[in-house]
Amino acid sequence: MTDTYKTIEKPSDEVLFKEKNSKFFGYAFPVQSENEVKDILDQVKKQHYTGRHWCYAYQIGTKTKIYRANDDGEPNNSAGMPIYGQIQSFDVTNVLVIVVRYFGGVKLGVGGLVTAYRTAAQMALETVEIVEKTINTHFFIRFDYKNMNKVMRVIKEKNLNVVNQVLELDCLIEISCRLTQKEEIFNAFNHIFEVSITEKED
Repeated sequence: MTDTYKTIEKPSDEVLFKEKNSKFFGYAFPVQSENEVKDILDQVKKQHYTGRHWCYAYQIGTKTKIYRANDDGEPNNSAGMPIYGQIQSFDVTNVLVIVVRYFGGVKLGVGGLVTAYRTAAQMALETVEIVEKTINTHFFIRFDYKNMNKVMRVIKEKNLNVVNQVLELDCLIEISCRLTQKEEIFNAFNHIFEVSITEKED
C-alpha cells in the first residue's frame, strides 16, 4: 500500500504554445475540491474573455481519485483527454489544468488539436514544482483527564501529529498518522484501558 502522492502547491506560470496562428495558453492550479474548479475557471474566462475555447481537466483525491476532462466545444476527446493525459503522465493529483485557445483562422484537425492541447498542458506542468506528500489518517482519542500521561506517552513514542485537542475532565485529542501506520496506531491506543479511539471520517 502506498501512502504518498504528488501534487503542486502553487499555480504554474502562464505558458503559450502557438500552432498555425492559433494560440494555446496553459495553466496548472492546485485544487482541493470541485467547487474550486468552477471559481478558477471563471477567473481564467474573465482574463481571456476573447478566447474561443477554455478546455480543462482535473484530478482530485488521494485514497480515491475523481477526474473530469472537458473539451468545451472542441471535437470529442481532442482537448480534455490530452490535458488529462498529462496530469496522469506527471502522476499528480489535486490539480486542475486549463488550456485557453484563441483560434487563428486555420483548422488544425483532431490530430493537431490533440498535440496542441497536450503540449500546452505539459508546458504548464513543467513550470511548476511538484511535491510529494503523505496520505494521512486522522483518529479521535477520548479519555478521562487521569489517563492523560498514558495517552501522551504513546503520542510521543510514535511521534504523532496532534491536530486538535480539548483537555478538560473529558479529553479529546485528534491525531494524524501516515496511512501505512493506521493499524499500528489504532492498536496502540485500543489496548489502553479507559481510552477509546475512533477513525475520523473523510
